[in-house]
Amino acid sequence: MPNADILPSENPAADGSGNAKIVYFLYLGAIVFGVLAIAGVIVAYVSRKDAAEWAAEHYRFQIRTFWIGLLYSAIGVATVFVFIGWLILLAALIWWIVRSVKGLQYLGQGVPYPNSGSWLW
Repeated sequence: MPNADILPSENPAADGSGNAKIVYFLYLGAIVFGVLAIAGVIVAYVSRKDAAEWAAEHYRFQIRTFWIGLLYSAIGVATVFVFIGWLILLAALIWWIVRSVKGLQYLGQGVPYPNSGSWLW
């Protein structure tokens, strides 16, 4: 019999994954209102301890997305006086969107994010 902590339950609130979807939407909303990313990472930090193992992987992924995205953006801003900075910021934006959408897809399937420790997708 499979471990109940790894499999998603029918009730998202019971396994702690309900807030993961909110975080992904906050991250997508942060494209327009940047402060939403801070709200999203706070929700991810608070929610990860009560989540099932598969949902905790999403929170880990979301926390890493915030910090790596902040790093990429800081590098982009620091080099914006040269043309390369704008390209880095554009790449960081695309990276942010792809990670958020893929995370939503995996969350909708009820599976953990594969390779949540990755710096790319």
